Amino acid sequence: MKRIGLLLFVLCTWGISSLQAQSIFEKWGELKQFHGVMSQTFHPSEEGNLEPIKTRSKEMMEKAAILAKSKIPQEYQTKKILQAVKRLEKDSEALHQMIEQKASNESITKSLSALHDVFHEIVGLCRNEKH
Repeated sequence: MKRIGLLLFVLCTWGISSLQAQSIFEKWGELKQFHGVMSQTFHPSEEGNLEPIKTRSKEMMEKAAILAKSKIPQEYQTKKILQAVKRLEKDSEALHQMIEQKASNESITKSLSALHDVFHEIVGLCRNEKH
């Protein structure tokens, strides 16, 4: 019986977290668009495949600029979120420049990972999580 209770708790917690993410992306389409490029470039980099980010860094930079200029949903208009979005825009541009200048794979991976962290910071702040 304890296992069933624990399983239900875990499923409910996961479901609520998943719904929150869906809700954030539904409310803020530009964040969802950025996430699409981020997920399709970051996850391959975890396996050592940098080709997706090398071919899509301009697109990521453009999505970050669109995100920064977008109308942020009222509930997400906090100083911390605004600052993180500006960092995401600036760091996306810096990553694109690194790739254009043929930076080392190690530098690109480090920069992409840091950018991924900023993205997750934004999502966490939208959920009112501490960072």
